[in-house]
Amino acid sequence: MTSFVTHIDGRPATADELAPLAFAGFAHFTAAQVRDGRIRGLDLHLRRLRHASQGLFGRALPDERMRALLRAATAEGPGDHSLTATVYSRAGEFTAAGPAAEPAVLVRTGPAATGPEGPLSLATVAHERDLPGVKHVGEVAKTHLLRQAVAAGFDDAAFLDRRGRLSEATIWNLAFWDGSTVLWPVADVLTGTTMSIVRRRLERLGVPQREREITPADLPTLAGAVVMNSWTPGVPVHRIGSAPLPEAPAFLDLLHKAYEAEPLVAP
Repeated sequence: MTSFVTHIDGRPATADELAPLAFAGFAHFTAAQVRDGRIRGLDLHLRRLRHASQGLFGRALPDERMRALLRAATAEGPGDHSLTATVYSRAGEFTAAGPAAEPAVLVRTGPAATGPEGPLSLATVAHERDLPGVKHVGEVAKTHLLRQAVAAGFDDAAFLDRRGRLSEATIWNLAFWDGSTVLWPVADVLTGTTMSIVRRRLERLGVPQREREITPADLPTLAGAVVMNSWTPGVPVHRIGSAPLPEAPAFLDLLHKAYEAEPLVAP
């Protein structure tokens, strides 16, 4: 058994196959943490890949085919690892290829991750991603804004849309707490798989949730904030821009409890 793998369409990728992808930017992906060979929210990952493929390429691979490709990669690695499945067109970029070109799938595995412990400070920057509902590659702005934030003394960056609303962070969804209710920002964002897991599990736990427009002016009235992504259901945030945020251990524990209630599913 090898440690980690890089597959294209279920078999080891060759250098010739990977070379055209080195600087390619017309593709989408999903990222997951695999534990004991299984994935939380597998249905959400499959739905994300299916919808994004239909939007970008005009067609999508059947879920069972995608599951087989994920299964082939997870079977060759350790029980716990990170996995990224990227879907791209063999026709490449800057072409008018239609739905006749079947998408290809690159699956990579690597060391398991859990994310930073926090608490984090987030700079606020005006930014809106292209195609925010698609988890696509080639987003140079996110890394650029992250590095600018770190140079300014922050840990990461949170985005403000053209209406001044907080939307998301560079590689994270945002969630807020008012002391009794989980608040999800209203803006154009990528709906993360971890975010979706947490939302459906909180609903089953009977925890109040609400979607709300949140601006920097609202932050002093809130009782806590976190970021979340495929690494973790919650990293505490103690400052956004110039606004400090209180510690909210109960909020953090609640998010982790909700996430851990989601069963792990084999591909």
